[in-house]
Amino acid sequence: MNFDKEVDARGLNCPLPILRAKKMLAEMQSGQVVRVVATDPGSVKDFQAFARQTGNELVQQGETADKSFEFFLKRK
Repeated sequence: MNFDKEVDARGLNCPLPILRAKKMLAEMQSGQVVRVVATDPGSVKDFQAFARQTGNELVQQGETADKSFEFFLKRK
């Protein structure tokens, strides 16, 4: 998937991956996509809730080859 910015939140625990993503989204234009990579298993539910609460779209999520979690968020 194509993305405009990336946040590497590997090794960080909740709520840091969300906070880093939120900061990056604030700097982006509407419609741009940020890829977030995290290792915290709790981030799966966190990013789903974050998208619902903020109106940003969770376009895609999955697991990478190194067992990290990746999320693609589109700025509202």
